Amino acid sequence: MEITCSRCHQAVQADNCFCPTCGLPQLVYAPESSDGQVPAERWTDAVRDASIVDWKPAMRAALLLAVPAGLLSSGLSPLGFFGLFWMAAAAAWAVVLYVRSQRPAWITVGAGARIGLVTGLLAAWLAFTISGGALFVQRFVLHQSSQIDSEWKTRVDTSQQMTQQWTSELEPSDAAEAQSIRTQVEAWMLSPSGHAGIETFSLAFNAIFLLFFAAGGGALGARLLARTRRTQV
Repeated sequence: MEITCSRCHQAVQADNCFCPTCGLPQLVYAPESSDGQVPAERWTDAVRDASIVDWKPAMRAALLLAVPAGLLSSGLSPLGFFGLFWMAAAAAWAVVLYVRSQRPAWITVGAGARIGLVTGLLAAWLAFTISGGALFVQRFVLHQSSQIDSEWKTRVDTSQQMTQQWTSELEPSDAAEAQSIRTQVEAWMLSPSGHAGIETFSLAFNAIFLLFFAAGGGALGARLLARTRRTQV
């Protein structure tokens, strides 16, 4: 006999302790034992195994996938513009590797998201460190500071030209004030502290996006595994 999950409204076998689609714990009716009590060990064990992460194998899987994902997402990688894709794929695959060692061989979406988030933390930290270290080496070890500053000035000039086109449509009084602000912003962006601050913010912003995609990839991996398990039941 099948029942319907109260969360996702998918069919659930009557003796299942959890929904194979979304992982919501289900009520299981069992016959009373000889002492008049209903055994609850089966329901408790199934829910605990599915929703609580065993972090020792999970960390091994996360670290195994975080290293290549971090390398591919760093500024040194020619495929770094696919960083969000690499991160989501690595998190989903880390969940798959973790689940293969578990019994029962599935986890809830929330547990998958947590494994994905840990994978993303490791990979984002690695990508941030590699990208920042590469900039440091280029400027201070390889003595490419003049080239870096020249490229940065070109980028700043381009952005300021776009801003100037926008301010030209304002009233004269507002345009003069906008011009003053634009000059101050340009001076700050071209200063060493401004350049370093913007680069650091850019790397940190990219790392935050990687974390979001990693958590989503882990949740998606757990959801797909639950669907696969449902078709096998």
